[in-house]
Amino acid sequence: MIQAIVFLPLIGALIAGLLGRIIGHRLSEYITTGLLLIAAVLSWVVFLPVAFGGGLAGAVADGHTAVVKVEVMRWIQVGDMDLRWVLRVDTLTAIMLVVVNTVSALVHTYSIGYMADDPHRSRFFAYLSLFTFAMLMLVTADNFLQMFFGWEGVGVASYLLIGFWYTKPSANAAAMKAFVVNRVGDFGFLLGIFGAFMVLGHIDFDSAFHAVPGAAGVTIDFLAWKLDAMTVVCLLLFMGAMGKSAQFLLHTWLPDAMEGPTPVSALIHAATMVTAGVFMVARLSPLFEASPVALTFVMIIGAITAFFAATVGLVQNDIKRVIAYSTCSQLGYMFVALGAGAYSAGVFHLFTHAFFKALLFLGAGAVIHAMHHEQDMRNMGGLRKKIPVTYAMMLIGTLALTGVGIPGSEFLGFAGFFSKDSIIEAAYAVGGNTGMFAFWMLVIAALFTSFYSWRLIHLTFHGSPRVAEADHHDDHAHDDHAAHDDHGHDAHHGSAYDHAHEPPKVMQIPLYVLAVGAVLAGAVFYGMFFHDVEHIEHFFAGSIVVDHDIIEAAHHVPVWVKWSATFAMLIGFVTAWFMYIRRTDLPGKLAAQNPGLYKFLLNKWYFDELYNVIFVKPALWIGRAFWKGFDDWLINEKITEGLGRRVQNVTSWVVKLQSGYLYHYAFAMLIGIAALLTWAIAAGGLI
Repeated sequence: MIQAIVFLPLIGALIAGLLGRIIGHRLSEYITTGLLLIAAVLSWVVFLPVAFGGGLAGAVADGHTAVVKVEVMRWIQVGDMDLRWVLRVDTLTAIMLVVVNTVSALVHTYSIGYMADDPHRSRFFAYLSLFTFAMLMLVTADNFLQMFFGWEGVGVASYLLIGFWYTKPSANAAAMKAFVVNRVGDFGFLLGIFGAFMVLGHIDFDSAFHAVPGAAGVTIDFLAWKLDAMTVVCLLLFMGAMGKSAQFLLHTWLPDAMEGPTPVSALIHAATMVTAGVFMVARLSPLFEASPVALTFVMIIGAITAFFAATVGLVQNDIKRVIAYSTCSQLGYMFVALGAGAYSAGVFHLFTHAFFKALLFLGAGAVIHAMHHEQDMRNMGGLRKKIPVTYAMMLIGTLALTGVGIPGSEFLGFAGFFSKDSIIEAAYAVGGNTGMFAFWMLVIAALFTSFYSWRLIHLTFHGSPRVAEADHHDDHAHDDHAAHDDHGHDAHHGSAYDHAHEPPKVMQIPLYVLAVGAVLAGAVFYGMFFHDVEHIEHFFAGSIVVDHDIIEAAHHVPVWVKWSATFAMLIGFVTAWFMYIRRTDLPGKLAAQNPGLYKFLLNKWYFDELYNVIFVKPALWIGRAFWKGFDDWLINEKITEGLGRRVQNVTSWVVKLQSGYLYHYAFAMLIGIAALLTWAIAAGGLI
């Protein structure tokens, strides 16, 4: 069963990729989607017994971990190292299998309708399945190198999907940007793997985890410093997570990933690439527990990311970019939980976030589809009556994202309420400067999240249609998608609203399924992830570290802390209603009164411009210097062409000596003999 779950997507990718032109687009869609649906069902078959007390079928105790290991092949043999390719399935893996395969299967199904008119959709479905397989390789890894294989596979597949419409220069640029930024993080991740092997002496997870206590106090000499070995290793590993999961400083690729088709956005942002970093830190929690400094750093970066991305989301106008920055912010929440030592809460938010974020992205895709590929929310409005089903689905996703629920209740609340509030309570429970910093950053981010989420709903679905006003907006700054649709064609503003319609049933069914998850995932699984320590330990069965103290402390925070996120959500909701329903002139006035702040947020804190000055332009200058100075001037002009010209000059002179007349050669011989005799006499050789 495990082999089928992992390799069915690969089979689908190979069939659609290699035989797509032969079997046709329709059959490629059906085969890849059917295989993903089978993998998703099998994933739930593996997960449900774990969730409801039965445990993993066929699991054996490996130390303190209940795990199933399926050997695929012998992989690497070097000296004493005998590394096998093993599929590792424990509770953490089972959770990820459900998340990855369920969302991917629904995205495949949705794409049958969304990509119906694309002439290259068999290639698209091949890429989707390849992406899913790479993520499955990552989450079933039993050692560092196997994880790195899946890690890089996800990066390659994301490059192919983001740049799927390769005739669009912006899509190519976005794909390249994602690839390059992730290489920065992956460089740190690879160094972290090398460091872990050097310090712990093992490449497989179980042996490495057992060796962690013996690494206490071990230092690494770097220049004149002696650095704690586990801290260095964990920080390098987390650098990889910062790239893959778009954390602060390495986040710039994520909004540009919107250049890919909308189903790609749902898959990348909900279930695959961006969750890889969260999964990796959770999987390696025994290593991170050995370094309080690394955990503190993880927590601070997560808090900054949650706040930063939420501020940028306040003013974005592209419907997909708003949701993209929401993803970036929610990933910050997950890393705060991991940094706090509440690994189960971080995984819980990963689990619930997959449902409501995929719902929001696919709902946004339905809006774009209805509006003939218009993505600028300023050109929408009044769609509630035109597409009521899509409106209801987006409403459910927004309620889940903003965390609507009743604090203190174990059942009354949407999915995001349970998981997000758990993280906020855990951050407060950490205490100290770091804990309080993270707590307030998350509460403020919750307020901003509520505001921009309801802003999206109001601009898109409420009020009167603003299509006729499309040409009268003051963009104030960059808005790459205002004039172009999701497929790179000019949007037809004039008739978009009049012809708005619900998507076909094949696109609606995934929305219904995800809506169920967005409503129930939090309440149903809260007890397993966060409520009771003993229950959490039994559920995870040692697959992650469960910190009793932080979980217990989170449950005993003051009442005002439990209500803080709810109050923040209500303030954001009321503010968005007032500004975009009651006083629609107010946002424009605020932007005009605070142009510096507005442009600062609209331009994403100017990180792209800053990196362009610090990294891109110097790199281009160095490249141009090597090109013009080294390659053209030195190699081509001075060496290749210059040496060639010297040889040509010498040979042309020598050729002139070959006149063909006998008396010329005789004269040359006489001159030579005379010169030789003169030299011999002068040297005394004939005396």
